[in-house]
Amino acid sequence: MLNEYKDMLTVREMAQALRIGKNAAYGLVNQGIIPSLKNGRKHLIPKQYVIDYLLSQRYNIKQL
Repeated sequence: MLNEYKDMLTVREMAQALRIGKNAAYGLVNQGIIPSLKNGRKHLIPKQYVIDYLLSQRYNIKQL
């Protein structure tokens, strides 16, 4: 899962991997839903955290 990405992702890379917008990705990070490490102004997200998020959302599908 997410084999084409490095072990640490930027918010842009995470957004691309999740197929969501950059603002939505920053929302997930800023709300602490997906934890990140901050290096200056840059957020770095361990790939495992993104995988954990995807697995936790597996059965959280909202009905339309």
